[in-house]
Amino acid sequence: MASLPEQTSSCGAGPAARPGAPYPALTVDAAGIILVHNKQAAVLLSRIAVGVPLSDVAPAWLVEAHVRHAGDTAEQAPAWAGGRIGGRRVTALAGPGAGGATTWWLIAGSARAGAAKELARERSRAGLLQELSSELLASLDVGRCAETAVRQAARHLADAAVLVGPGDRSGHPVARCAADGPVVRERIAMDPEQLPGLAEALTGLPAVSSRWIDPHDVPAWAVPEGFPGGAADVGSVVVAPLPGHGAPAGCIVLLRHRGEAPFTPAEESFAQLFAARVGAALSVARSHARQAYCTDVLTRDLLPPALGPVHGICLSGRYRASAPDEHIGGDFYDLFPAGTPDAETVAVLGDVCGKGLEAAVTAGRIRSALQALVPFADDHTRLLALLNRALLSWERTPFVTLVLVSAVREGARVRLRVSSAGHPVPFVVCSDGRVEEVRTRGTLIGAIADLELRTAEVRLEPGETCLLYSDGITEARGGPLGDVMFGEDRLRSELTRCAGMPVEAVTERVQMVVAQWVGQGPHDDMAVVAIGAPRDGRAGRSD
Repeated sequence: MASLPEQTSSCGAGPAARPGAPYPALTVDAAGIILVHNKQAAVLLSRIAVGVPLSDVAPAWLVEAHVRHAGDTAEQAPAWAGGRIGGRRVTALAGPGAGGATTWWLIAGSARAGAAKELARERSRAGLLQELSSELLASLDVGRCAETAVRQAARHLADAAVLVGPGDRSGHPVARCAADGPVVRERIAMDPEQLPGLAEALTGLPAVSSRWIDPHDVPAWAVPEGFPGGAADVGSVVVAPLPGHGAPAGCIVLLRHRGEAPFTPAEESFAQLFAARVGAALSVARSHARQAYCTDVLTRDLLPPALGPVHGICLSGRYRASAPDEHIGGDFYDLFPAGTPDAETVAVLGDVCGKGLEAAVTAGRIRSALQALVPFADDHTRLLALLNRALLSWERTPFVTLVLVSAVREGARVRLRVSSAGHPVPFVVCSDGRVEEVRTRGTLIGAIADLELRTAEVRLEPGETCLLYSDGITEARGGPLGDVMFGEDRLRSELTRCAGMPVEAVTERVQMVVAQWVGQGPHDDMAVVAIGAPRDGRAGRSD
């Protein structure tokens, strides 16, 4: 019977799937079904075919050996089995396969030593790829992935390795090192045509055989400092592309000394497997870096602003999102400083219905709308009515509660105009320890067309503070059983201890006490803003 064409497998089931395997080889799964075989195996076992049970085409001794390797005692099964096939004495060597399969090498008696070396080499290469994958997956940083790749390549594949990434106007990122030497990373303005095969590899074209690369063409930038003899001592070069996810991830250049044996076809083939692992890891790391950058850019304007003194008015804010690994949420605060000390500075603290990123985006849109409406802040009712009309016109109308404050310094005092739109009313911490509620009420925004609002006027004496807060503070659940709300009474009690404190200390204490109350339990977004008069005048307060 004529030899069957060489079979391949998409799962990469071991040496049998590789062209040019030196011995008859076949890969068999745990159920005894042949997954893949090479041409040599088809000559030795004339009825062999993919998908056929091993027992239908192989002698009993080989079938029994496979059963031992596929069974529960596979670790104790001997690596060798022997018998006759077609009158020839054959030794079968069990090698590693994917997914619990076993690859069998069928070797004539005199070839056993060479097969053992080949098996050891295959196991070493498989171990190297596994070690490389583990190291690469341990970090999503592009630079660390590049360093890991060139370090492993220089130690196990060549005498030196250079990784060249995709370039831009400022050049190409390069990482290189010699065996046992340090990794050096830099960006180089280079001409890829200087090194044969480099320009092609960077565009994702297949690797050029090392036989077609003249070692004398290796440019100086591609030779690490620890490479003895420098560029003049390069004897063999491999340039392997790094395939990425949808786009080339760069290429890796392997260098050997002039006194070393040149790269063999088998070593070049393995270098391409090595490069495939590196390219996949770099693609994932670059994708992660791009996503992190986009997230940073998109959320930068959603973060609450840093608050500080404005025209003699003391301001402080604290924010804690509901999720421990997030920085934004549905609660928000913002500040719109006045252009002159005599004009009113506008502060707002609000709470959008919902949590997480979607609520944060809605809060960002509301903050942008408020920024556009600040010129109408001399009339709180008008400003909030315009905001309400804008929210009702959105395709998905969000509900939001908020407190709007206009503040201006008047001598030693700070005068406030405060309007609450469905939000918990602020507290004023007097210098004598009293805590008073600001008399303001109103309808939440984004629910109905007609709003009812009541604006209160407050004058803060030196050292007094007005605290704005979201319901995430008062509704935080904690206590011994984790089911008791913090509540307004407990907040009032804590604020009595804050009399005369700087606004920064007030917000810090409120956030700390509530954080201790909830402990590790779940909680809503929390936001607090303190507005105060500097402690440089007499105490007291009047409405």
